[in-house]
Amino acid sequence: MSLIQSIKSVLSPPHRAALPFLAITGGVTLLGRATPWRVTRWIGNIALAGFGFCLYFFRDPKRFPPPRADLALAPADGRVVSVELATPPASLGMGAEPVWRVATFLSVLNVHINRMPAAGRVTKISYHPGQFLNASLDKASDLNERNEVLLTLQDGRQMAVVQIAGLIARRIVCYVEEGTPVEAGERFGLIRFGSRTDLYLPPGVTPLVSAGQIMIGGETVIAHL
Repeated sequence: MSLIQSIKSVLSPPHRAALPFLAITGGVTLLGRATPWRVTRWIGNIALAGFGFCLYFFRDPKRFPPPRADLALAPADGRVVSVELATPPASLGMGAEPVWRVATFLSVLNVHINRMPAAGRVTKISYHPGQFLNASLDKASDLNERNEVLLTLQDGRQMAVVQIAGLIARRIVCYVEEGTPVEAGERFGLIRFGSRTDLYLPPGVTPLVSAGQIMIGGETVIAHL
């Protein structure tokens, strides 16, 4: 990502999910700083810092997916923490054969909008309550609170995106419903304040990324389909 793109990303408008947080921190800021008392002004200054953090955390930059239908794109910004063969989530009915899984860890500094890796139709969504372990750990895929989204591609093959809550993240948001048609790079949800997103590729598809690589959601190519 170039310097100009980085600046545009930081200065991009916030996602609508930020509105309640901005309203609360903004209101406390105005009330606290409008009073003559030192304590309330101090509270107002803290709220102002929270307002700035919410603007930054919920930023929603525009992304430009490659104009090709044969690609699997990164479903989130962040750093790849593992690329390995793994059994898909049993609740999605993708079978027991291991497929390639690319796990991306999102810190509180990353853009937290989740995006569809390819065009197709959402055919199943399965939510699982769970723990809030460090999302960079492998066991987070099975133990943490998560939301599993099954995507059926236009050629009938299937892939899955799993939103996983982390040590700080406590709220998974998913806007799509079963039966919803989607496009590659389309926004479909977010996870508040640090998380992980796993992408299960279709059988026979090999990832082109490696652990440690930085992802740009909706733009970075994960694999050729």
